[in-house]
Amino acid sequence: MQIIIEWVLAHLSYWVIVLFMAIESSFIPFPSEVIVPPAAWLAAVSGDLNIYLVILCATLGALIGALVNYGLALWLGRPIVYAFANSRWGHLCLIDAQKVETAEQFFDRHGAISTFVGRLVPAVRQLISIPAGLARMGLPRFIFFTTLGAGIWNTVLALLGYYCSRIPGLETKEQVVDLAGRYSHEIGYVIFGIVALVLLFIILKMRKQH
Repeated sequence: MQIIIEWVLAHLSYWVIVLFMAIESSFIPFPSEVIVPPAAWLAAVSGDLNIYLVILCATLGALIGALVNYGLALWLGRPIVYAFANSRWGHLCLIDAQKVETAEQFFDRHGAISTFVGRLVPAVRQLISIPAGLARMGLPRFIFFTTLGAGIWNTVLALLGYYCSRIPGLETKEQVVDLAGRYSHEIGYVIFGIVALVLLFIILKMRKQH
């Protein structure tokens, strides 16, 4: 994994961002903190990349990876998905039945919008597309909510990387990755809390109107 991370950091480009964000968003484990923050930092300090295109490419890649999970779950069905999760290959991908079940429970509690909210939750971000496929969620709604959630998360990571360019003494992509890895989960939970409160406010307001 370390060799792959070093290669990604040495070859950051738009197509690398799309490719590895697709991998990160599928069932293959790869941290988004290794991709978006250093790319945004590079955009800020050198101008080799554009931060808006970084966010766009990262979101496109995340959607591609999510569609892979969605499609596999839709076509293979629950028995095969859980069989893979319990297999040696599933464990190598850091997937097990408990993680898939947790994602399913999250989807069951929150419905279709969980494909949006789930993209902001570190524990279920990569797997929330699987229960959406198992539940045969409509593809247009899946794409909309996934793109919205992934876009917000990637914007947060990009802003974190951009902020790193203002920190004295922070001069390498490796340092950016280290800093992003330390704080991204906490930031994710804060954003999830804010989004949950906003959604709750909207729901309560709609109920009062009716």
